[in-house]
Amino acid sequence: MDSINDIHIVGLDDKRPPRLRKEPYIDLFFRLSHQAPADWCSIFNTLLEKHASRAKIKVKEGLFIEAWVKTPDDIPALLALLKDRVAECSRLYIEKIELSVRNAGAANAELMLGGGEQGRLNRIVAALDFSLPESAGQ
Repeated sequence: MDSINDIHIVGLDDKRPPRLRKEPYIDLFFRLSHQAPADWCSIFNTLLEKHASRAKIKVKEGLFIEAWVKTPDDIPALLALLKDRVAECSRLYIEKIELSVRNAGAANAELMLGGGEQGRLNRIVAALDFSLPESAGQ
């Protein structure tokens, strides 16, 4: 199974190769190693929303980074930047998930420590033992 840490740029989209045109820019479509989750794509887009290349990922698709440069000489620097942002995005995405897990754990602990009848009910339910009885293994 692919993980967030495995996401990286593996090349350009074969179906949309870079082409020189009359316009003063070159569209680029960088292909990711696998589809990124929507939240990951949103973080990536936020990281690059003010960059001149206008690099972005379609959140629902999550497979291509779309960007542009003015000259072919700008492509290596853009790729280096995008590689760094992909790694940073993965780090931020993992931090967001870890924070969410910690917050959920804190909310559960708060329920357990709650006062009154609900707090007592929560503690009793949490202490229930659903393992097989010792006699069942004989």
